[in-house]
Amino acid sequence: MRIFQLLSSPKGFVSFLLSLPCILIALSGHELAHGWMAWKLGDPTARNMGRLTLNPLKHLDPMGTLAMVLFGFGWARPVPINPRYFKNNRRDFALTALAGPLSNFIMGFIGLLLAHIIVLLIGVFAPKTSFGTSVWQAVFDMALTFCTINLSLGVFNLIPVPPLDGSRIFLVWLPPKYYFGVMKYERYIQLGLMVLLWFGFVSVPLGYAVKGIYAAMDWLITRIPFFR
Repeated sequence: MRIFQLLSSPKGFVSFLLSLPCILIALSGHELAHGWMAWKLGDPTARNMGRLTLNPLKHLDPMGTLAMVLFGFGWARPVPINPRYFKNNRRDFALTALAGPLSNFIMGFIGLLLAHIIVLLIGVFAPKTSFGTSVWQAVFDMALTFCTINLSLGVFNLIPVPPLDGSRIFLVWLPPKYYFGVMKYERYIQLGLMVLLWFGFVSVPLGYAVKGIYAAMDWLITRIPFFR
């Protein structure tokens, strides 16, 4: 399991500590994006409830955060959405759901871009002490961790099962009878998802998806003349 691998060595423990602020920012940014998109589409509910913020205390879901720490995949407490404010109910609901994973892919790209910039800076301002090297390495590791966590969160939340965003992006197009028939079992599906994560049935295929997106972003960044 991811958490045991991280804590099994001093270096792994440091990686675990570096991942915590990355997780908080990724989850908070994800929910902020949902609330912001809903607000722009006419629904002020999230804004009125103080959810348009990066404050993690406003967004964290106990099980979702635990899953993120344990497995590298997780979710936050969904922002409240009132579709009655939307002009086009299904389209705007799906766009609001999509904003979360999209924000994670953007943050993941920024993290990877920062990692490339750090490599360039190290080449220009080569550290002269072991402490300086350690500082640069920690910043580089944190940028990559931030990238990986965001990509993991974005990919995971596109799975079309509740409580994940994918269910609100894809299943919302089902007839209401079937959509709400699935949603009423959301808590049980959530527990089942935790079990699948525990035994690695979800983590392995999602890991391949994350690596593929990471490789595509890395290729794109290396095509920028500044990084050649």
